[in-house]
Amino acid sequence: MDLPGATISKHVYGHFAEHLGRCIYGGFWVGEDSDVPNEGGIRLDVVEALKALDIPNLRWPGGCFADTYHWRDGVGPREQRPTMVNSHWGDVVEDNSFGTHEFMALCELLGTDPYVSANVGSGTVREAAEWIEYLTRADESPMAQLRRSHGREEPWRVPFWGLGNEPWGCGGGMGAGAYAELARQYGTYSLDHGDNHLYRIAAGAADADYPWTEVLMQNLGRYLGVGEVSGHGKNTYQAISFHHYTVVGPTWENKGSATDFDTDEYYRTMVKAAEIERIIAGHANVMDAYDPDRLVGLVLDEWGTWFDVEPGTNPGFLFQQNTLRDALVASVHFDAFHRHADRLVMANIAQTVNVLQAMLLTDGDALVLTPSYHVFEMNKGHQGAAVLPLTVRGEAPVHDVDGTALPTFSGSASVRDGHVLVSLSNLDATAPLTVEVDVRGSAVGAPTGRLLTAGSLTAHNTATDTAVQVRDLDDVSVEDGVLRVTLPAHSFATVRFAVDA
Repeated sequence: MDLPGATISKHVYGHFAEHLGRCIYGGFWVGEDSDVPNEGGIRLDVVEALKALDIPNLRWPGGCFADTYHWRDGVGPREQRPTMVNSHWGDVVEDNSFGTHEFMALCELLGTDPYVSANVGSGTVREAAEWIEYLTRADESPMAQLRRSHGREEPWRVPFWGLGNEPWGCGGGMGAGAYAELARQYGTYSLDHGDNHLYRIAAGAADADYPWTEVLMQNLGRYLGVGEVSGHGKNTYQAISFHHYTVVGPTWENKGSATDFDTDEYYRTMVKAAEIERIIAGHANVMDAYDPDRLVGLVLDEWGTWFDVEPGTNPGFLFQQNTLRDALVASVHFDAFHRHADRLVMANIAQTVNVLQAMLLTDGDALVLTPSYHVFEMNKGHQGAAVLPLTVRGEAPVHDVDGTALPTFSGSASVRDGHVLVSLSNLDATAPLTVEVDVRGSAVGAPTGRLLTAGSLTAHNTATDTAVQVRDLDDVSVEDGVLRVTLPAHSFATVRFAVDA
């Protein structure tokens, strides 16, 4: 392994909680009168499970919901809060019982940074500015006094502030130029109060819409010299986001089952997952042309698999099961995130509980840890670590998928506090793989390995059956400067060992 590279931001292991289906209600929030153990209505088993991931940030309230959400409806006594229609997700009535104070209490319980998305689509600049004042100002300002009247004396710390969501779609149906002007306007009035400094994130492109990113970079300000940003509005946003989901199809209306799929469909899913590398690189290349010093961050604040909802569930609730296939999609994404640590500063899985590629599923008073959850937990040692180039001996195996060569090995490595963490995925559906990694240049301690796999790719966990769980990886050794690991078919593994510089 060679010299360390860029530091992996812990925030690429971020999460996303939208008012969608059972993510908030029944997921995070059960209410104070629930028989499920809770603190102030917040479900404690969910909190403890997420704390075990070292969850770095949580994005809220959306998503599409953010651009219909008016924050004043979600503060004050719950019995006095007005209702609204959640028109995007299930056309259900939202009672606003989970609002600003509840979300900030959740973040405090989790020990995580809040990432709040402002309403740009149907809101106003004043509304967004006053929400920041309500959240973060400490003196006798009007919004600080309003917050105190609702029971919170001290302001909160809010580091991340989203300027809308998907403005090209559910967030307003805008063109890139129109949104860029709004982003500058909203960013200008999204003020820092006291010692709270906002990291403002402009809502970016869908998938590989690189022209959208270019328009936002052009509007950010003129660049003089190397990476120097000048001009009015230079601080209106510090990052640009994009969204990308792993969707297999064949059509948007028919995305395929989350649990009933064959090997061919599995391989097509992995081809789609591997596209994230190209898409991150594409946006990064556009940004590099305007920002060679990489002062502006790239944020992937929605990613994950998107399949058909489980039969018998509300189509607007986006509830899908989570199999070993989803876990391998996650592992491939994280390897790409690590390789682009010099530009990618945040990523948020969609979503945390009961929606799309969830970490957790709730079933009454039972809590289910999904296969994807375990990838996050096994990989948490990469947070804040320095990237190490992964030198693998031999040629990478490939599998032909409808004319596309899919590498069936994926991996990445990092070092922190004298320990190396190596993540390894064997994407081959049927064959084991022995991997040899060069670890020259360091004195290596005894390696320990962990393995995530199951009897089939469709294996998943329920309240009554834990088919996918982590176990020790025994077939791992280091000899003569070579790390040797044998991976079963369709498996993900991590190996940790001590090094001397």
